[in-house]
Amino acid sequence: MHIGCEEAVSRPELTDELVAAAAAGDPDARGAIYQALAPQVLGYLKARGVDDPEAVTNDVFLQLLPQLGKVTGGGEGVRRLTFTIARARMVDAARARSRSAPTVPYQPESDARTVGSAEDAAHAALSLARVQAVLDVLPDDQRDVLTLRVVADLSIEQVAAIMGRSVGAVKQLQRRGMVAIRQALAERRVTL
Repeated sequence: MHIGCEEAVSRPELTDELVAAAAAGDPDARGAIYQALAPQVLGYLKARGVDDPEAVTNDVFLQLLPQLGKVTGGGEGVRRLTFTIARARMVDAARARSRSAPTVPYQPESDARTVGSAEDAAHAALSLARVQAVLDVLPDDQRDVLTLRVVADLSIEQVAAIMGRSVGAVKQLQRRGMVAIRQALAERRVTL
């Protein structure tokens, strides 16, 4: 199930050899780990409504890369650690936002920079807004599970490790979340 996702792009596979090379300092291996995981991390952070998901994604990898030599579990261990860091950075961003002063609204008429196609931006914003509207009907724990499962494309076991829950608990949260979404769609509280 892919909600508002673009076509899959070929990404490097997180092999144990790749992780070992990256831990040894190989810049190409580190780049391959970034290429393999950054789109999923960015999608997760966007779906969770982080204000600047690109910056937070960079923060995740700045924290991850120095720890590669300590990671156990090869590629899966790196994936789990990456999303554990991403989830923590998401929580940090939400806390910082709640403590910060209100922002000044953007005034496009005074911005002289060039931008991409308005049509492309509108389609992307509409897709993200629809996904967020659907996820907003869920409690935080169900939203976390579905975002990690669908947007980040993680397994139930990986989500359980990231959230510090049992596999059974994650399955229940996923099932309850899907039931709540179906009910909200049937009752037309949200639309796709």
